[in-house]
Amino acid sequence: MPRLQKLFFILMVKPILLIVLGINLHHPERLPKDGPAVMIANHNSHMDTPLLMNLFPLSKLPNIRPIAAADYFFKTRWLAWFATNIMNIIPIARRGGKKEKDPLEPLSAALDRGEVLIFFPEGTRGEPEQMTELKSGLAHLIKRHPHVPVYPIFTHGLGKAMPKGDPLIVPFTANIHIGKPLYWQGDREQFMAAASDRFRMLREEGNYGEWE
Repeated sequence: MPRLQKLFFILMVKPILLIVLGINLHHPERLPKDGPAVMIANHNSHMDTPLLMNLFPLSKLPNIRPIAAADYFFKTRWLAWFATNIMNIIPIARRGGKKEKDPLEPLSAALDRGEVLIFFPEGTRGEPEQMTELKSGLAHLIKRHPHVPVYPIFTHGLGKAMPKGDPLIVPFTANIHIGKPLYWQGDREQFMAAASDRFRMLREEGNYGEWE
């Protein structure tokens, strides 16, 4: 429902980001213009996904596909409808949950259609302004699509604006750092190390203190 999705972003997301939160966007010219592409970001807040989607023009929203946990976003009928029709989420089973034969197949199919994925490689929301080890599921996906660019995005401030476990949005300036695209390295460990290094470089670029 592209029309409802656009209305949600016009009436809800954009006012919150413009009025309640302050957004400093660094290197917007590095954002992918079209798909297929994968945007990987650290994950501290429920605001991460709408903020990253909002970086694109409204006309591009139907082509932006966040990856999210099926056990969380599809646990009720209403939440499943919202996740599917408004946020355009592709659900994926987390470890320990019910898995399809190939959980990465829907993601691969989206890339084959030329869509842009939003992927949180930590696997879940962490503590405010801290980053945990990246999960290797990202490498398994990119190995199948070695020519697809991967854009690291480091966010700072959203963990304080709407931290895990808190439904209220607190006014706080968020900084978004867009990294240069990364490609498959030919080796899982090498690729994951390169992705971690890109996040570290973006954090250091913002002078946010020691790496957690």
